[in-house]
This record gives sequence, structure tokens and C-alpha cells, in this order.
Amino acid sequence: MLAIYGTSGLMYRGAIEDVRRVLPTLRSARARALAVETDRPHFADSGWSPGRVGHPAGGETLPRSAAAAVQAYGEVQHPAPVRHPLERVQDVMTRHVVTVGEHQTLQQAWQVLIEQGLGQAPVLNSRGALVGLLTRSELLRAERLPQPDAHALVWRTFLAQPVAAVMVSPVPAVEPATLLRRLALLLLETGLPGVPVVDAAGTLVGFVSRTDVLKAVVHDPPLDLWAG
Repeated sequence: MLAIYGTSGLMYRGAIEDVRRVLPTLRSARARALAVETDRPHFADSGWSPGRVGHPAGGETLPRSAAAAVQAYGEVQHPAPVRHPLERVQDVMTRHVVTVGEHQTLQQAWQVLIEQGLGQAPVLNSRGALVGLLTRSELLRAERLPQPDAHALVWRTFLAQPVAAVMVSPVPAVEPATLLRRLALLLLETGLPGVPVVDAAGTLVGFVSRTDVLKAVVHDPPLDLWAG
């Protein structure tokens, strides 16, 4: 489920598949696609032999039958934990959410992002309702920043602006039960680095970013993007 929140409150609720229809309210001219080229690993000259188990660069190796016996013994002594596929936003989202207020200054908000090591943070109004998303890219847009040689007073004036002046709003949000493949569609379509997670009542309960999804790809439990 996709929900879109702005300074006036909930603006839209519907299926993520409808994002193209509502995208004009979200898309930024700053968003751009990245051309990524990947290569398959090549093991032809690694020196690894399928009949042996061990480090391919050298060192002691065990015959495969002996290695299998050692592995079986270890599994009996220390059974592997039950692994559940990662299918939904709730499986990978960050539950401890760092937020900023729409009336905080840019200097205060920037300090929060630096101290927490974050690239973005949901923006809440005085009632605790979601109204936008602050990102480092918004703060660092070249056309928005004063000139490097500008007077210190100009920089102080810039940093004294409220977060509401530069936040992304309206901002899309998803519910915890949203399938990860639908989240991926939303991130691709909007170009956002992540989106807030809200419950059915619109309360902020988490945040899910591209980094969270990438961590899931390399995490021990299997990632199932095709579930459902």
C-alpha cells in the first residue's frame, strides 16, 4: 500500500502500481538513472579443484568426503537456525527512526544527520505527523547553496531557514507488510533514497532505504523478491 503525505496531511492512498499516475507530484528533475555494469566472477585460473575443499590460494585441504563428515558432525552439534525468507518491508526496515521537525533550522537538521551518520530523515510537524523527507542531496543542491565566497552572514541566513523550505513534500510512505519488490518499484520510480514506513493509522513506525535492501541481499536469510 502506498500513501502520500504532505503539509496538509494524507493526500493519497492506493496501490504502489499506481505510482506512475501520481508520480508527477513526486518526481524531481534532479533524479537520474545510473548505468550499472556488472561482471560475473571468473574462477578458471583460481587453482581451485572440485575434488578438494579448502582455501583456493593454498594451505591444507581435506578430501570432499572428509569435509562432508566434519560438516555433518558440526550440524548435529550446532543445528542451523531456521531461516525465513525476507519478503516484506518489515523484514528489513529500520525501526528506530531518527526524525527532524519541519520548524528546525537547516543547521540543526544537518547536525542531526551528521551525528547519526544518515543521508535522510523523515520530517514531522508539531503534532508528530509525517509531512516530508529531508535528504542530504536537497541540502547540498548547488543552485540552492550560497556561493563559496559569500559573506558569512549569507551562509548564516541560509542555515537559519526552516527544514520545511527544502524538504521533499509530498512524500510517499509504505506500510510494513508491503512486498519488497513493490518497494523497489517505488524507489526506482521516485528516485528517492528511501521512504518512511507508516501503519494503517498513518503513524511513523520505521524507515526503509536502498541500503536496507542491499544489506538484505547479502544477509544470511534468503531474500525473496518474488514472493506473493
